[in-house]
Amino acid sequence: MINIHSVNGYMTLLSWQLGNILQLATQGFCRRFVDYKVDPCGRLRDQMEMAARTVPANIAEGSSRHQTSYETEMRLLDVARASVSELEGDYLNWIMKRNTTMWRTSDPQYVEVRNYQFKAAPALTQDYLAEISEYLQAEYYRFATSLLSKDNSIRSACVIIVLCERVKQLLTAQINKRLGDFKEEGGFTENMTQERLASIKEKASAEGAPLCPKCGAPMRQRTIKKGIHQGETFWGCTDYPKCDGTRRM
Repeated sequence: MINIHSVNGYMTLLSWQLGNILQLATQGFCRRFVDYKVDPCGRLRDQMEMAARTVPANIAEGSSRHQTSYETEMRLLDVARASVSELEGDYLNWIMKRNTTMWRTSDPQYVEVRNYQFKAAPALTQDYLAEISEYLQAEYYRFATSLLSKDNSIRSACVIIVLCERVKQLLTAQINKRLGDFKEEGGFTENMTQERLASIKEKASAEGAPLCPKCGAPMRQRTIKKGIHQGETFWGCTDYPKCDGTRRM
């Protein structure tokens, strides 16, 4: 079995999996109900399908940036969450235009969809593309036949809105988890800066540089860049800007 986390780890994320089912559900909804009579220019269909597409796409891209930038990952996950909200708004508008409203959270139909259990994805091997596509197709078919309606657009729109809510909750939890990791570990830029400073300190110690008179850290040679002493060199603390200790050369 390959290490899927090092190749396409996003495929193991429930948010990505449900994002794909949301995309398939939206494509099916548009194919059945958003025809040329309802949407003669095709703009609504394009908008809905594009919003649905960007959900798993941004989750995948964000997860792929996990090792190099928490900041980028969180931004892309937030874009995915915003796309879900946009899509949810289109379904809500569809319902309201037909003089009805969304189910309340206490409605048995809402509870049924909210509590619907998706099967866990299989452990992925080197055939992960075939395996994940088979899993997603099977789960979408099971979801669609259990909950969606082939001839009632309002029922289908309400079901998909509840699915949107589930995906938003997963993305919010994912973003909060990454935010906690970022606060604890720092981002790529911060970690690279720390690595660079550690290397500078190690090099300064090896070369016998003097110690900072304020904090005792190794010092390194710096050059004044402005003012009447521009171009002159001095010893500056390697912990700058936390410490501004200096020595004359």
